[in-house]
Amino acid sequence: QVQLVESGGGLVQAGGSLRLSCVASGSIFRINDMGWYRQAPGNQRELLASITSGGNTNYADSVKGRFTISRDAAKNTMYLQMNSLKPEDTAVYYCNADVSPLLAARGRYWGQGTQVTVSS
Repeated sequence: QVQLVESGGGLVQAGGSLRLSCVASGSIFRINDMGWYRQAPGNQRELLASITSGGNTNYADSVKGRFTISRDAAKNTMYLQMNSLKPEDTAVYYCNADVSPLLAARGRYWGQGTQVTVSS
């Protein structure tokens, strides 16, 4: 009933930028906090940035100052602006949201992921 779809990934050179988007759709009453995660091969999935419904943000040290999380509540969309990308940022990026659906219990949902590859 609730779907999250990421887009905006791709191949970029080191020092470049990408903007990821995550659109939530379905029978949604309210979206609470949202976050961006990433998982590189052989690594655990890690939280990069989160944003509350009120717009408060938090960042992992590894991306602080380079990545910016934002959201457009009217569009049920979250963004991740990624600047000064490094080869170690290469991973699959996932969005996650705490959603209160219209006719179901509140829960956390994941997108399918979008690949980001940064070449040196």
